[in-house]
Amino acid sequence: MENDKIYSFLGLCIRAGKLDTGELAVEKSISSGKARLIIISEDASENTKKQFHDKCRFYNVPVVEFGEKEKLGHATGKSERTSLAITDTGLAQALMKKLLSGEQDGGDMNGKN
Repeated sequence: MENDKIYSFLGLCIRAGKLDTGELAVEKSISSGKARLIIISEDASENTKKQFHDKCRFYNVPVVEFGEKEKLGHATGKSERTSLAITDTGLAQALMKKLLSGEQDGGDMNGKN
């Protein structure tokens, strides 16, 4: 699947009210058990990536690295975003399937390629 379609899908998630954006909101979503899938931008700092991978591992939440901060922000109608949390199981599964089916370049799930 093309990246543009994934960005469009993220726009659908935000319109459905099933997407939390920004580091604080995403961290809260993870620790509260609301998050079903975490997306971290590929151009996030190594410290941010490590922080989210560790937190997701601890709370057993799938995490993928995808896209760029600017494009993730644009797709969600916000400013740059380094992290997103999908809070709906069905949407998270659909997005994961889309990400994995296209063998996205640079995709990383819980530290495994």
